[in-house]
Amino acid sequence: MAPRRAPPRYDCIVIGGGHNGLVCAATLARGGRSVLVLEAQSRVGGASSTREFAPGFQVSACAHLLHLMPADLIRELKLESHGLKWSAQSMPTTALLAGGSPLAVNPSGLSGSDAAAYAVYCARMRRFAQALAPLLGKVPPRLGTADWSDRWALLGLGWQIRRLGRRDMRELLRIGGMNVFDLLEENFESDVLKGALGFDAVLGTNFGPRSPGTVLTLLYRLAAEFAGGPTALSQPAGGLGALCDALAKSAAQAGAEIRTASPVARILVEADRAVGVELESGERIAAAAVASSADPKTTFLKLLGTRHLDTGFVRRVQHFRAKGLAAKLHLALDRAPQFAGVDAAASSGRLLLAPSLHYLEQAYNHAKYGEYSSAPAFEVTVPTINDPGLAPPGKHVLSAIVQYAPYALKAGWQSQRERFTELCIDTLESVAPGLRGSVLKAELLTPVDIEQEHGIDGGHWHHGELAFDQFFMVRPVPGAAQHRTPLPGLYLCGAGCHPGGGVMGTAGRNAAQQVMKAGAAP
Repeated sequence: MAPRRAPPRYDCIVIGGGHNGLVCAATLARGGRSVLVLEAQSRVGGASSTREFAPGFQVSACAHLLHLMPADLIRELKLESHGLKWSAQSMPTTALLAGGSPLAVNPSGLSGSDAAAYAVYCARMRRFAQALAPLLGKVPPRLGTADWSDRWALLGLGWQIRRLGRRDMRELLRIGGMNVFDLLEENFESDVLKGALGFDAVLGTNFGPRSPGTVLTLLYRLAAEFAGGPTALSQPAGGLGALCDALAKSAAQAGAEIRTASPVARILVEADRAVGVELESGERIAAAAVASSADPKTTFLKLLGTRHLDTGFVRRVQHFRAKGLAAKLHLALDRAPQFAGVDAAASSGRLLLAPSLHYLEQAYNHAKYGEYSSAPAFEVTVPTINDPGLAPPGKHVLSAIVQYAPYALKAGWQSQRERFTELCIDTLESVAPGLRGSVLKAELLTPVDIEQEHGIDGGHWHHGELAFDQFFMVRPVPGAAQHRTPLPGLYLCGAGCHPGGGVMGTAGRNAAQQVMKAGAAP
């Protein structure tokens, strides 16, 4: 008689202690499940951690603003009672212009025909975002099934669009597949305004403003911001790592166990079902289910292994587009940067250097050929203006997301890192005279660095492109679009599944609901 297998130690093991993994664990634990979170690094947070890059200087590792996490999720997990505090909320956005006056991206900062057009544009896009926001928090329906739950979900999707009314519905269907270049060209005159609005459609993507589908990425961002409510464009005190610390405390209070410095080597499979994990140390831990917040390629091709998957499914995963194009620049400064024409209030907010749609498109053109942009675009924050504790007294940190810096740089990042860093500082110097003289240390994280430091295959912030063929009902790939996978007991809860990237947490909550739906009541 074969020996009886020991019962699972946990209802679910969550691979990865980033924000999505922690939200998944907290939701499961609040639902009465026994949960273990395994994080490879020495502290939770992953790409949403706060890290020291120079003695006494701390910065959010990748994303530096919180603007996509739903307000109801923050309330549900009681994050503020677990230590989450805000150093700034509803931060203003200012478009920088070398040799010209900066533009406040709000109704009071505009004049002439653009002021009226901006009011109409914002109202219309807000209605679209309001209609689409509920879809982010729902598990996508399956296509081609006779299951009434999927049919009702599809009908609900149609109703969300139809209830906009005939005029708005037609407009949404018209612009949904457009590129953001054409949309903004038909609405505005100011190049600086168009550049700033267009930047939000391509931030963190492998797209330029003329790329088809960039209106979709813009609507995705706006829908998530709508769900975020007052927390949109906010800076947590202590950086994004403080948010993940609060998530970890919420999960732990609900009963979840969190182990750091515990990298997972592989997912264990018995009788064609995920039954636990094996750590790099050799320790094996059993569980009734495994939820991976790692990117899809890492989950399926490395942790699970192709032998457990159908050949066609493996091919789809291998062709999932997930090579990053955004870099992160950190500057330790001996004084606050002075942006030309920008007052103190605007300096504490979000600063964009994307002076026109043509500038953005030219920056993107280089990336098509494996080159970094000769005139890159930036999203800049100076987090120490709102949160002085991130640097020594009187010193400051500048944090910038830089587009475009391709993962597969033709000349190789080892030989080009210093050149690109210098180019970035020179470009910022054009809108912040004297910046170079105040730099104590500069750190550039390329997509290759992000891959190595955070274990994200391809170094893509969103774990994969947000495009029509990698979105909603087909994200990441057909067969794994409802947080479930072809292998029973294995679930996806990271940014590579619906609804996508950004510091949102919705993917983790959606996945936890799927795990609980599939399992027996606690």
